[in-house]
Amino acid sequence: MKFMKLGSRPDAFYSSNGVRSISSEVGTDLIIQVNETRFLLHKFPLLSKCLKLQRLCSENTSSSQPQIIELSDFPGGVKAFELCAKFCYGITITLSAYNIVSARCAAKYLQMTEDVEKGNLVHKLEVFFNSCVLNGWKDCIVTLQTTKPFQLLSEELGITSRCIESLVSKVVSNPMKVISDNRSDQKGDMEEVRTAKRWWGDSLSELRIDLYWRTMAALKSGGKVPPNLIGASLKIYTSKWLPKISRKLENGSGLNSGSDPSSSNCRLLLESLITLLPTERNAVSCSFLLKLLKAVNVLQASGSSKLELARRVALQLDEAKVCDLMIPSVSNGSDTIYDVDVFLNILEQFMLQSRSQQTSSSSALNGSMIKVSKLVDGYLQEIARDVNVPLSKFIALIEAVPGLARLKHDDLYKAIDIYLKTHPNLNKRERKDLCRTLDCKKLSLEACMHAAQNELLPLRVVVQVLFSEETRAAMSGGQLTGLPSNIKALLAAKGTAPSGPSTPGSLATTTRTPRPQDKWLKSPNPSVSRSRMKLDADDKSGDGSLKVVKQDCLTPSRPKKTKLSLMNRDENEK
Repeated sequence: MKFMKLGSRPDAFYSSNGVRSISSEVGTDLIIQVNETRFLLHKFPLLSKCLKLQRLCSENTSSSQPQIIELSDFPGGVKAFELCAKFCYGITITLSAYNIVSARCAAKYLQMTEDVEKGNLVHKLEVFFNSCVLNGWKDCIVTLQTTKPFQLLSEELGITSRCIESLVSKVVSNPMKVISDNRSDQKGDMEEVRTAKRWWGDSLSELRIDLYWRTMAALKSGGKVPPNLIGASLKIYTSKWLPKISRKLENGSGLNSGSDPSSSNCRLLLESLITLLPTERNAVSCSFLLKLLKAVNVLQASGSSKLELARRVALQLDEAKVCDLMIPSVSNGSDTIYDVDVFLNILEQFMLQSRSQQTSSSSALNGSMIKVSKLVDGYLQEIARDVNVPLSKFIALIEAVPGLARLKHDDLYKAIDIYLKTHPNLNKRERKDLCRTLDCKKLSLEACMHAAQNELLPLRVVVQVLFSEETRAAMSGGQLTGLPSNIKALLAAKGTAPSGPSTPGSLATTTRTPRPQDKWLKSPNPSVSRSRMKLDADDKSGDGSLKVVKQDCLTPSRPKKTKLSLMNRDENEK
């Protein structure tokens, strides 16, 4: 931090009964009222440097002595006026980034320019500002922080714009190697990059949002700062200025935007940060984008901000985690714990972007699709525990991902199972609609074992599981010795017997034996008995859609009569 001293006389100001006076052998002839403080001063030193006071004294025709002048709207208040008064008396004053703005605004108000006297305060302040303040990084930051009470005057005098331009030029000149006044670059290139992120990102985070936005917008437009550094700075700023939102998100509560005045400021800050997000992919992490999306929901920010974040998240959805996707629902019209509509919108955006990228690398695209399918199934398992999640939205999430993207259906089956347990009042049609996307051929052995004994599943799914296991066993050559006993019992109930060991070059076959209906009742496996009871229940309910399946499962197969068999039968009888 740099400073400048003006004047050489010792400080002679003192206070007495709330009045500021100066020790002098000459009596005072001027009283200046600044807010609630009264100053007893002399006309000559002040009027010789302040054109404003000259005019006020000439306009005041009062014959009272000393003359009284009131400055009720003085910029910077008592401290700024006293600094200007000391300069007029030649008393030593110290200028730095902490008081340069108030001193400059006060000098402008009093019109302490070169037209009144050479080497006046305005000129000296400008020299110090241009040569010292603008050349220092920390000086510019502090100066910008002190402009808040003088926003209009700071803009008019060019203080704000010149400080921002100085900061931008320092970063743009070499953004990967910016070094602060108190840091060194003796730790290698990787340390320089890390320091640059920490240093200028932390320093800029001290600015209020309007100044920060202008600085970051200028950095982005220059195109010389890497997007990842822009993103790192945004993340630092967000964590510093929105900590209350983060805590409320962790506690699962929201902000009452209607009654909390701070919510409006946070909403404005959040929407401003969203407009600063770099357009490049991976400039910020998907986790950070989803945290911003949670904050948008909590603060009930604009719909455009919500849509923009959803689009950005969709670009990097394959990098997301299930825990980050659990966005709390704060809408009055929704009873669900999490905002399912937001995730549906993200998935729609992801699918649209995937279709538009079909000309690019297919392997990378397929890999992303597979990751997203696993992510969706994990998300389904979480929201399935919410009793208020409607079936239509749950099915919409399942169908949002193409069937080919799900290599395995174990996670999907688990989500469906959880939903069925949480929603026991679903009717038969709703259960069928829920399970129609489940591909039993993509279930693992453990999942098939569970599904075959799951009383919540529709009968059609249970039968499909049995057929799937039978087909799997047949395609593997009928070698069922490795299957657990309960699966063997299920296959035995279907009438499939394992064949003997096959010789090389021969095809293994399976033989279907007659399956009388009482064999279902005598089956040692309880899951088979339950399946039989469900079949009987469907017979009573009159559901004709399963007749063909039931006949195929339950009717014992009989050998067809041929002419050869009849001739053999006649010979035997003779």
